Amino acid sequence: MEPIAETQVRPNPAGKRGRKVNMWPVLFVGPHLLLFILFFLAPSLFGIYIAFTKWNLFTSPEFTGFDNFATILFNKESSFHDQFYNGLKNTFIFVVITVPFCIIVPLLIATALSAKPKLNRLFQSLFYLPSLFAISAVMIVWNFLLSVTYGPLENYFKISTNMLDNQPQGWISLVIVTVWWTIGGNMVIYLAALNGVPKDLIEAAELDGAGVFSKFFRITLPSIKYQILFTTVMTTIAQFNVYGQPLMLTGGGPNDSTRVLLMYIQQNAFGSGNSAAGISSAMAVLLGVCIMIVSAIQFYLLRDRN
Repeated sequence: MEPIAETQVRPNPAGKRGRKVNMWPVLFVGPHLLLFILFFLAPSLFGIYIAFTKWNLFTSPEFTGFDNFATILFNKESSFHDQFYNGLKNTFIFVVITVPFCIIVPLLIATALSAKPKLNRLFQSLFYLPSLFAISAVMIVWNFLLSVTYGPLENYFKISTNMLDNQPQGWISLVIVTVWWTIGGNMVIYLAALNGVPKDLIEAAELDGAGVFSKFFRITLPSIKYQILFTTVMTTIAQFNVYGQPLMLTGGGPNDSTRVLLMYIQQNAFGSGNSAAGISSAMAVLLGVCIMIVSAIQFYLLRDRN
């Protein structure tokens, strides 16, 4: 008898039959991607296009090339030139003053809380609570606290100086309010990072006789350098987009000394009878370029050199 031929099972070609498409990633990512395109990417691209046009929000945009940028940067006879440089200067002042405090203060608080685990939950909640409030509510409360008419400064501390209509009190008020309002987010990030610092390194340093400052600067800081880089860049970007604090607290005063660039952008686009949306978009584009340059410098200076 002839031997029975063995049955050979051939693999099914890929993609022919039986292949199922996993739709779960699409369901999770799809809505976020759609919202990103509708509310961020498309408006950003449209705003960049408007920066190269003359537009008053009602008629069709008229393409003018780089005229808006030339007016803002080089035409000293134009009021937009003065607005841009004054607003950009005040924005940089705000960033330079507030960012170090928004990094150092929450880092010190997180370090203190991590050393006292029993008080961690209570004080973590107290410090994080202000970041949950809307900016309008925060500014209303601080307007009351800093008022010389009905606030506690005059009534209890006998401080008659108007903190919001004089300098440098105006900048001091903006910095205090901003740091109080925003330190919670960075503090939580630092607390999580400090919990990941290797305990064996700390114990080895203690056995070698290392002090508190030596352990902090030689072990703790290098261990959380990526979290510090992240918070520094994100905090800088957030402070460059400052708007609500000077608008509701000082109104840009005194004498436009705290009027930041976003206030001029809003004023030129929506706050005046003769809208200059193209100029405002050009200012916003230049502000975005400044943010990218500063962020790139921060990444370069704080990069891992090992």
